[in-house]
Amino acid sequence: MAQIAPFRGMRFDTDKAGEIKSLCCPPYDIISEAQRLSFIEENPYNIIRLELPKGDNPYGNAAELLKKWEEEGILKLEDKPAFYIYEEEFTAYGKRNSIKGLICRLKVEEFSKGVVLPHEFTLSKAKEDRLNLMKATNCNFSQIYGLYMDEEHTSLQTIDEYSKGKADLEFTDSDNITHRMWIVTDEKVLRKLVSDFSERKIYIADGHHRYETALNYRNYCREKGISKEGDAQDYQMIFLCDMGHPGLVVFPTHRLVRDLESFDKATVLSKCEKYFDVKDHTGTDNMEEILMRADKEGKKALGFYTGNGRWYELTLRDISVMDTLLPDLSLASRQLDVTVLHSLILEEIFGIDKENMAAQINLTYTKFFDEAISSVDCGKAQCSFVLNSTKVTEIRDVATAGEKMPQKSTYFYPKMITGMVMNKLV
Repeated sequence: MAQIAPFRGMRFDTDKAGEIKSLCCPPYDIISEAQRLSFIEENPYNIIRLELPKGDNPYGNAAELLKKWEEEGILKLEDKPAFYIYEEEFTAYGKRNSIKGLICRLKVEEFSKGVVLPHEFTLSKAKEDRLNLMKATNCNFSQIYGLYMDEEHTSLQTIDEYSKGKADLEFTDSDNITHRMWIVTDEKVLRKLVSDFSERKIYIADGHHRYETALNYRNYCREKGISKEGDAQDYQMIFLCDMGHPGLVVFPTHRLVRDLESFDKATVLSKCEKYFDVKDHTGTDNMEEILMRADKEGKKALGFYTGNGRWYELTLRDISVMDTLLPDLSLASRQLDVTVLHSLILEEIFGIDKENMAAQINLTYTKFFDEAISSVDCGKAQCSFVLNSTKVTEIRDVATAGEKMPQKSTYFYPKMITGMVMNKLV
């Protein structure tokens, strides 16, 4: 099963580089160019210069800069192998919450082995970019987000025990998310946690691109004679969180429909009535609340927004239609809200097939409810679909069945910060 390992993390020497807050950044794929430049302006040593390099030779530039920072002592390897306990304290749905887990190395395995389980499809362009960066730098600057099952919460108890004191690193970012990290080098604790995971599977919550890139990089290194079985290139940095952690938050990802040659609301609603009970609403202030209430009642409900405060509550009458439509999929996949939307509405009514969705020709995504509404009101989208969150148990069940959800089915919040610790593959 899962093989995890401590590692000598590479970290900033804050005496030379500056405050840790000014050295970190959010995940590269949610950063605009203006944000990237502002991070560098605040501190030229910000990790974004390695994680999201620019220029005519971006990957080569990152490799040269990494080497320079190591030589100057800006970045240093830990003296001893360690596990890194990482906590994020944040606000979601009006409540202050926190999530805590373990940053470690995980031995990458092909999905077919059933040790590491994905739940979403990925795009090739992102994987190519990350692979080129890994080839050039031989380093993980950010981590995958993984989940594990532990009904007795034994590992979480250990994690909590060794993070009672003052954190080794702590700061609060501009989104009011407080990041804390404890560095654990006690060999007895390291062995205990390694043993804990020896019979577990890992479920990828976020970072499918990074994981698939790690597999491709491992294979590349073996083919080129750079590494062999068991070397550091077999491992990827990952954050592991107990699937039963009370702080886990998954936001929904809403769908925006745009640029269809013809769009007629009345026609769409008429066709929806084949499968759904349709209820007309005016005003979106309680839209999310209405949909969440339906979900708690065990119903499959979607919000179809058409502009000017007008939306329609679409409630699936009979879930068994999904059994007939998708008999080859598992029950877990068939009953997902996003599967209902994609199969019965986006594909059947709008004619937006899977290739179109992957290329985002007529479909884009947002985690922000306000954007799902405003994009239609300002004419950027013809309509939008507001969804409930995918449950962690649904993610587990789909992954366990060996299947994948459509892209952008989940949004784990908050994202993990980049720059507190890095994994130099040596």
